[in-house]
Amino acid sequence: MPSTKEIRAKISSVQNTRKITKAMEMVAASKMKKAQDRMRAARPYGDAVRNLIGHLAEATSETTSPYLRKVDKVERIGLICVSTDKGLAGALNTNIQRLLAQRLREWTVEGKQVEATALGNKGLGFLQRVGVPVVSQAIQLGDRPQLERLLGAIKVQLEAFQEGKVDVVYIAYSRFINAMKQEPVIEQLLPLPKSAVQADEVKSLSWDYIYEPNAEEVLKVLLRRYIEAIVYQAVAENMASEQSARMVAMKAASDNAKKLIDELQLVYNKTRQAGITTELTEIVGGAAAVS
Repeated sequence: MPSTKEIRAKISSVQNTRKITKAMEMVAASKMKKAQDRMRAARPYGDAVRNLIGHLAEATSETTSPYLRKVDKVERIGLICVSTDKGLAGALNTNIQRLLAQRLREWTVEGKQVEATALGNKGLGFLQRVGVPVVSQAIQLGDRPQLERLLGAIKVQLEAFQEGKVDVVYIAYSRFINAMKQEPVIEQLLPLPKSAVQADEVKSLSWDYIYEPNAEEVLKVLLRRYIEAIVYQAVAENMASEQSARMVAMKAASDNAKKLIDELQLVYNKTRQAGITTELTEIVGGAAAVS
């Protein structure tokens, strides 16, 4: 049985750990509200620009864009992996990495080649471990998504798609559902997926659009806005998921630390009582021997 001194040292160590996890829980809770506000503000714009581009992609037009080209057979895949820069966020990164690992195995079996862009330090480490070539990266993004820091990394994938080096581009991130649930998803970014347009709107897609100044210029600007909006929304969703997952994980850690402290305190009291009982027994035995 450990001595009372060792037990006191363990209790002190767990108490110090609980102070840290409690502080991290409070910090994550304060950041979570702002991250959720940014995420909810980005959703309507992303949905609207996705729907608009879907209409334009289905409309009859003589002008085409490299971003709207159709691919009959997919052999090369571009992947944008959005993750966190820090750990201690529960199973958030593990879930998206597990989904990506499964999808990568499927692509490997099908003979498809993958090159990736990492947005976040955890995703970069995962891609390097599984042996996926990383063509660009952006890490240390902070607590607030900044589009100008993301554009340089994703531009590599966009240029590869334009030049035909990759046939399709996917983006993987953690979608925020609520404070207790975050869903890992992999969505097709380019070419524009058919799911970008609602099924009940298909009948209205035979419109003939009038472009000003011209179709090529309008499509160029809108497609750039579409890509920026989707990537920004994915990063905002992932950051909101990160703060929520970290708050829940740190709360669980603080609760577990409190339980462990109570158990150690009970063991300490029992050990101390056993020591006192032993001393009293020795004193009584010694007095009896003398008499």
